[in-house]
Parts: sequence; structure tokens; C-alpha cells
Amino acid sequence: MDKAQSRSSKFLKDIGIYAVGSLGSKLITFLLVPLYTYYVSPAEYGCYDLCLTAAMLLMHFLSLTMREGGFRFLIDADDDKERSAIITFVYRILITNSSVAIILGGIIAFTYPIEYMWETIGLLISLSVYEVVIQLVRGLGKNSYFVAAGITSSFLIGALSILFVVVLDLKIEGIFLANIIARLLTLVMLELKLGVMRKYFDLRKSSKECNKALLKYSLPLIPGAVCWWLMGSCNRWFIQHYIGLESNGQYAVALKFATILETLAYIFYQTWQETALRQYNSPDRDRFFSNIYNNYVYVLLSGVVLFSFALKMNYSWLVGGEFSYSVNYIYPLCISAVLFSLSAFYEMGYQCRKKTIFTLPGVVLAAVVNVVCNYFLIQRFDVYGVVGTSVITYFVLCVYRAIDTRRYFKIKYERYLLLPLLLLVISGAAFYLIDSVIWLATYFVGVLIVIAAFAPAEIKNMIVSRLRKFRG
Repeated sequence: MDKAQSRSSKFLKDIGIYAVGSLGSKLITFLLVPLYTYYVSPAEYGCYDLCLTAAMLLMHFLSLTMREGGFRFLIDADDDKERSAIITFVYRILITNSSVAIILGGIIAFTYPIEYMWETIGLLISLSVYEVVIQLVRGLGKNSYFVAAGITSSFLIGALSILFVVVLDLKIEGIFLANIIARLLTLVMLELKLGVMRKYFDLRKSSKECNKALLKYSLPLIPGAVCWWLMGSCNRWFIQHYIGLESNGQYAVALKFATILETLAYIFYQTWQETALRQYNSPDRDRFFSNIYNNYVYVLLSGVVLFSFALKMNYSWLVGGEFSYSVNYIYPLCISAVLFSLSAFYEMGYQCRKKTIFTLPGVVLAAVVNVVCNYFLIQRFDVYGVVGTSVITYFVLCVYRAIDTRRYFKIKYERYLLLPLLLLVISGAAFYLIDSVIWLATYFVGVLIVIAAFAPAEIKNMIVSRLRKFRG
């Protein structure tokens, strides 16, 4: 087996590993959407979604984006001494900033009480520590434990949600408790099994040079993370302000389904991240990157059409009746998810060269576009304005990065991408014109046949190979 085949085989194997964890965990999360929509009102679910959105923003400040920095530096670490220096510094950041968050919460509680404040702080801390620690585990090469942590956490969230929301009828408080306790229990299990903190946390091995390098890599990611939040999350605040919590609940449910497609793309991203970092200096880098990119785009664009139509056929039983209108937001939100995923592919150039500071111009530009478009479009088109803004924002970012990252690698675009692009446009009209389940199913099958018939040879060979392996 030559080098190209070897790394392609490893890439596919790694995708399989990440797929097991991500799909298993996201399936459980996906099944929670019907549960929440049946037992929690749109206004209550919209409130929880706003609290989660706030926690997702503050997480970057609490962790100082060590989630990305810790993983990136552990990939290059040569020995346990270097790994210990990295992990010690990361844990110090988490412990210090979590303590600060609790103290600030206490001050706010005495001066200006906020509803669900302590629940949000608990979610913030548990989410921040969990996300950083599992990336440290991944950086240490313990991918099986990384996958197991995702499945365990999601299973516990599901089980505890049934207990707190359905059995004990705690409604929104139950959702908070399920998400907080599940992540903390998963962290305890990881520590008992791997002992990352016991093995690597040692203040005597702290290194000022390592600390400075980590901060130099991670701190520039914070403004970028805020801009990502503006692009992906501040939409809820515009909806809540101009339209109301009920509309935010509708939008949040549609977004939950669209993020399933994002999850599939994230499986690719996790695998590609490791592969790109290790293969960046290979002599045939541009050819290898181009080959991966073109096949990835073909699968992504085809996936938007198939996923959207499959979801529309089954939407009536997947959500409560109060949320049924949200199906109209699915197709453009899926397109937005694809554009987001493609922009993440180009981001590898900055990560490979450790030039994270250069991620800022693109995300700042996209964030400005997002806020401006939201302000003007939501007042005219309601939730559709927010959905359209999302598509415009990620399109701008994707184009910017495609041009900017040519200094790091060059992508050659293949002609066969015209087919899924054409299907994407035609299917956009069909999605809103066809309501009959029979005709939706007919269209779905027709598109599937066309996509399979004209798929690139490499994709066909990969599918055939995997099917043969599965059978025998």
C-alpha cells in the first residue's frame, strides 16, 4: 500500500471512530427534541435556549479557548514533561476562572438577581470544563475515550432529562440539571479511568515558555469565538427582541435539526483536523487537500437535499404540534450549516501554521455582516430574515477564507461539483412547493439515484469497499 492509500485508509478509519461517538451522542440529543417540545412550552424552551446561548459565549472567556490550544499543542508534544506543562497550565486556567465565575455570580445575586442565573453558571462551568478536558484526552491520542465520553454524556443527559423533566416535572430546571450533572459525572468517570489530572497536573513542571506559547495561540481565538457566537447565536436575541420567545422556540427547534447535518460535518472536521496537521508538510499537500475537499463538498451538498426532504417527510411526528411551522426554516438552515462547515475546512490553514491571529479579519467581517443583516432583515421578514442572514454570513466567510488561505494551501475545484450545486438550487424550490409525503418520497428517491449515479469514482469505491467489509 503506497503512502497516499495508507493515509486515505487511516483518514477513513478515523472518520469511522469519530462517527461512532458523534452519531451515537447526537442521536440521543436528537431524540430529546421531541421530549422537550412535548413537556416544555415554546416560551420556556426559548428561555433555556437563550441561557445556553449565553453560556456558550462565556465559555470562551472562562476557558480562554484552551479547548483548541490544549489539543493543538498536545498533538506536537514529544514527551510526558511537555504534556504535563501543557495540561497543568490548562487546568490552572479552568480552576481559577471557574472560581471567579462563582464569586461574580454571588456578587450579582446580592445586587441584581437574575432568573436562572445560578443554573446558567452551573451550565457554563460544567460545559467549559467538559469541552476542554475531552479535547485534552483527544490530544493525548485517547480517541476511544474521547468517543466514549461523548456517548456517555449524551446518554446521561437523556436519562436524567426523563427523570427531571418527565417524571419529576421540573420543566426548564430539569433541563438545566440534566445537562450539568451528566457532564460532571462523565468527567468523574474519565478521571477515574484515565487519571489525566493525577498523571499530568504538577505545578513543579510548569513552564513559562509553554504558558506564553499557549496564550499566544489561544487568546487570539477569543475575539474570533465571540464573532462566531454573534454569527451563530445572537440571532436568538434579535428574534426575542423583535418577535418574541415563542418564535425563538420555533427557530431553536429548527436549528436543532439543522445541526444534525453540522454534526456529520463536525465528524469530518475532527478527523480532518488531525490529518491536516500531520500531512501539512507533505510534498503533495495541495493535491491531497484538493482531493479531500472536492469529495467532501459533493457529499455535503448532496446531504443537504437528502436530509432536508427526509426530515420534512417525518416532521409531523418528530415535534409537537406547536412547533410544526418550524419545518419551513429547515432547508436554508441546512445550507447555512454547509457553508459554515466549508469555512471550517479552510480554517485548517491557520491552525497548521499556528497563525490563529489571521482568523480574526474574516470572522470580524462576517460578524459585522451578520449583525447588520439581522437588524434590517428581521424587521421586514421576521424569522426568515434571521435564516437568510445566516446563509449570507457564512457565504461571506467561506469566500473570504477560500481566498485568504491560498497562502497556506491551494485547492483545485473539480467540475463534478456542478451537479450537486444544480440539485441544491432546484431542490430549494421543490422543498417549498411539494407537501405530499408521496411526492416528497418520490423526489427523494430520484435525487438519490442521480447522486449515486454521478458520484466521483473515489466515493463509489469507498462505499463499495465499506459494504464488502461490513458483509464479510
